[in-house]
Amino acid sequence: MTPHRLSRVFTRIDHGEGRWCLRLNRSLAFPAVTPFFRIVSRLGDGWLWYALILALPAINGLKGWALAALMTLTGAACTLLYKLLKTCLVRERPFISFPAIHCGSPPLDRGSFPSGHSLHAVCFTVLLFHGMPLLGWAVLPFTVAVLASRVVLGLHYPSDVLAGSLIGAGCAFIALHFAPALIALLPLLPA
Repeated sequence: MTPHRLSRVFTRIDHGEGRWCLRLNRSLAFPAVTPFFRIVSRLGDGWLWYALILALPAINGLKGWALAALMTLTGAACTLLYKLLKTCLVRERPFISFPAIHCGSPPLDRGSFPSGHSLHAVCFTVLLFHGMPLLGWAVLPFTVAVLASRVVLGLHYPSDVLAGSLIGAGCAFIALHFAPALIALLPLLPA
């Protein structure tokens, strides 16, 4: 698909999703919403995930080391993939395309598709559910908040979040499939 044709496809999708973005973005008018989603977004920049990866060995010894290594390698691969996709699939953010949508937090870059925050949050959560299910359940509310924050803050369309989530889940499942040396350790190590 040519860049011009892809741009037209995104423009059509943007207009369909723009109304949803505006409705969700209006929730920023409530006093507690903006600070909450800004904090979630900032932590979703990577800070919570970095801290968690560093803590995993202390939480669960060798099993934690194996999971931390898997999350680090998969996270690096996800970063390369989403940066490549954002470079090739140029889509403006909702607050750029629709002036009525307020930008609730400064974006990390200009591209909207796919959502890197969603990609990483879902990827890491899937890996945690596989390696340490209780920890997976513990971070699930944060992951859901990250996904919501992307649209509420005017930074992404719902399809950006959906695509990022699907790519993140796919990356996690590929990592789980192709990392047998690390994964083999996970169920065998004592908790």
